[in-house]
Order: sequence, then C-alpha cells, then structure tokens
Amino acid sequence: MNIMDFNVKKLAADAGTFLSRAVQFTEEKLGQAEKTELDAHLENLLSKAECTKIWTEKIMKQTEVLLQPNPNARIEEFVYEKLDRKAPSRINNPELLGQYMIDAGTEFGPGTAYGNALIKCGETQKRIGTADRELIQTSALNFLTPLRNFIEGDYKTIAKERKLLQNKRLDLDAAKTRLKKAKAAETRASQLNSARLEGDNNMIWAEEVTKSEQELRITQSEFDRQAEITRLLLEGISSTHAHHLRCLNDFVEAQMTYYAQCYQYMLDLQKQLGSFPSSYSNNNQTSVAPVPSASSNVIGSSALTSTSGLVIASPTNLIDLKECSGSRKARVLYDYDAANSSELSLLADEVITVFSVVGMDSDWLMGERGNQKGRVPITYLELLN
Repeated sequence: MNIMDFNVKKLAADAGTFLSRAVQFTEEKLGQAEKTELDAHLENLLSKAECTKIWTEKIMKQTEVLLQPNPNARIEEFVYEKLDRKAPSRINNPELLGQYMIDAGTEFGPGTAYGNALIKCGETQKRIGTADRELIQTSALNFLTPLRNFIEGDYKTIAKERKLLQNKRLDLDAAKTRLKKAKAAETRASQLNSARLEGDNNMIWAEEVTKSEQELRITQSEFDRQAEITRLLLEGISSTHAHHLRCLNDFVEAQMTYYAQCYQYMLDLQKQLGSFPSSYSNNNQTSVAPVPSASSNVIGSSALTSTSGLVIASPTNLIDLKECSGSRKARVLYDYDAANSSELSLLADEVITVFSVVGMDSDWLMGERGNQKGRVPITYLELLN
C-alpha cells in the first residue's frame, strides 16, 4: 500500500512538472514569458555538435552508396546488421562480368584471338572484383564503423543530455516566473486597506515568496550542473573530429590501394593483349586486323601495294630500314600514348619520319614529327613508298 502511495505521488509530481514545463514553453513561444539564454560558448558547442552530426550522416550515407550502389543490397545488409547476423556473400559486378567473359572465351575457343582475349579480360575483371571487395571491407571497418558509432553512440548521449538541459532550463524559468508572480502578489497584498486582511495576506504571500526563492535556488543549481555536464560532453566533439580525420586518412589509403591495384591489373592486361601476334588463327580463318604490339617485329604479313602508293612493311622492309642510315615516311595505323619521355605519342593516320638508330631494340624505330622526336613501336606504322 505504501509503495502504491509512493508511486501515485511520484506520478502526480511528474505530471505537475511536465505541465509546468509545457506552460513555460508555450508562454515563451507566445512571448509571454522570459527565457534564460545559454552562454555563447555553450551555444557554439551545441551548434558545432549539430553540424557534425548532420554532415557525418550525409558523408556516411553517400560513402555507403559509393561502396554499394545497389539500394536493395544496402537494405539487405542493413536488415542483417539489425538482426546481428552476417549477410550472405554475393558475387559483385566485376566478378560477374569476369565470369561471363571467361565462359564466353571458353565457348569461342581459347585458341582464337577473341576467345583468348575474353579469358584474359575476364581474369582481370575477377581480380578487380576481389580488390573491390577488399576496399568495401576495409572502408567499412576503418571509416564507416567509427562514423556510425558516433551517430548511434556519442551523439545520442549528447542529444539526451541536451534534452535534459532544456528541461532544467524550463524548470528554472518556471521557478523564476512563479517567484515573480509571488512577489507581485505580496506587493498587492501590502497595499490593502484592511489591517486584518493585510496581515493574513502578507503572511501567506511571504511564505509563497520564501518557497519560490528556495525552489529557484534548487532549479538554478540543477540547471548549472546539467549545463556543465553538457558542456564537457560537447567539448569532446574536437576529439571526435581528430578521430574522424584519422579514419578519413585510412579511407583514402584504402582507395589509393584499390585504384593502384586496378591500374596495375589493367596495365598488365594491356600488355597481354598487345602481345598477340598480328595474324591469329580464328575458326580456320586468318584475321586481317592485327592487334598493335610493340613486341612484334613485323607490321604486316607481306608487302601490299595499294592504289595510293602505301606499302605495309614486310620483314624485308624493316631489315632494310634498320640497316640503312636514311629515313623513311610512315603513316601511323593506331593511336599510341608514350609510356615515358623517350617515346613519341602517335595519332592514327598522321605521317611521320622514321629512321633506325644503332643499338635500338628491333621492335622500335626513332620517330620524328617537326621538332619532336622519340621512339615509336614499328607495329603501329605503315611505311610509305
């Protein structure tokens, strides 16, 4: 029975406090009550925390979109995370593309130019898929998890204490309002003409003023204490920024590793595709469209003369050009990007001057365009008469 009485009294007290806060809040909004303003430093800290929360959420969500563009997959991962279960492993897009390429290349025949190229591309795509998986795992662990921990942990604590500070502030202002009203009533009572009523009213309102002053001291103390707790929590935002900076560096390093791996994989693939011979057996037919290569020592299978006077260099042409000290004109067959400063970049269909240099690799000639000069791969050239 005593416990029930206590619970009823506590419930009534809580209801009274809630009603008092609601009245104070409403009167503030209507401009009928004064509001205690927080000090400038605390206001700045609150603004900084709110700004950190908003931008952290945006960065976190967009990073998730970057790492996993499929919204359905993100929802599935979110559900498994809430259920505290590991999401099933799924093949990613580069791995799926790579598997399709390998299957197609096997179907067309590994002995054909196209089939062999598809298999090599498929293997590279699979390696890129593995690197992509590693990027997602590393980024989730070192970048997304700390951001999510701040939103779901530290900031929730800050928000809770901030709400408590708001309630303490409403209690303080309500106490100030009650004291102000009690003093006003006491002043009016002292002006009454009746001596008996005057004495009774003065005593009543004097007690009310004393009670209101005591309540004000208590609410002021609780407000100051809560303001200090909130301030200490908010000052930790600077440490949060420092921690997120370290996480950002980890994310950048993970991306650097990923893009460096992808670049190296594609570079190796380009070299593999460039190593194909100029004529490649394909379904018992000879391909007439060679894949350009800097490692081949022939440009065409024979010297063919066209009506325009162009000649595709045969092995004899190249040997003669290598052995002679003169120069020849050549048309560029394919675009070529110089790998370093010793090479000359080429544009398809342009005409340049080429000549041999003693000691140069047999797969290269020296090319010259105006005042530009550099090594060029002979498989990208068509000698002119």
